[in-house]
Amino acid sequence: MTNKNDQLYINKVINGDVNAFAYLVDNYKDLVFSLAYKMTKSREEAEEISQDTFIKAYKNLSKFKGDSKFSTWLYRITYHACLDAIKKNKNNNNSLEINEVTFNQIQSVENILQGIERKERSKIMNDCLLRLPEDERALIWMFYYDELTLKEIIEVTQFSEANIKVKLHRARKKLLNIVKENVEPEIIKHYGRK
Repeated sequence: MTNKNDQLYINKVINGDVNAFAYLVDNYKDLVFSLAYKMTKSREEAEEISQDTFIKAYKNLSKFKGDSKFSTWLYRITYHACLDAIKKNKNNNNSLEINEVTFNQIQSVENILQGIERKERSKIMNDCLLRLPEDERALIWMFYYDELTLKEIIEVTQFSEANIKVKLHRARKKLLNIVKENVEPEIIKHYGRK
């Protein structure tokens, strides 16, 4: 199931070619760093987690069975390293109450966002995403941005499918509330309409 090139380099590393690991690092450094950054909100922490992830991957490469994609296996290592770092630095507690979301509220936020330039929407969505708790932000990121399948997310997080679906649903609702609370007042202020 893993990419043929990945498997070729994995085999080289296992057989003693230490330099072959550079291919895997180059190929996946952005994926690892972006997940670590999205979960920790800290460039320094993300860089440290990235280094730790590749060290762990290198040391445990012989344990990689190839029954999933190498990227999924690496994602799992990164995800758990992030959770460990977050637990260690538990100084920010993001808890939002989940309010019931109606179709009209969703439609209203979508209409608001249509009026903003694409670049601005991207920055606003990123800012709103960073306000989600780390675990929910990671799930949203994996599912929508990295386009991992539910099966791949299960492999990474080791949650059940039902648990992931519930967590994704709650994360989307929280994100919608964050967008509504933070975007709508700015649009009203800027455009003078409600």
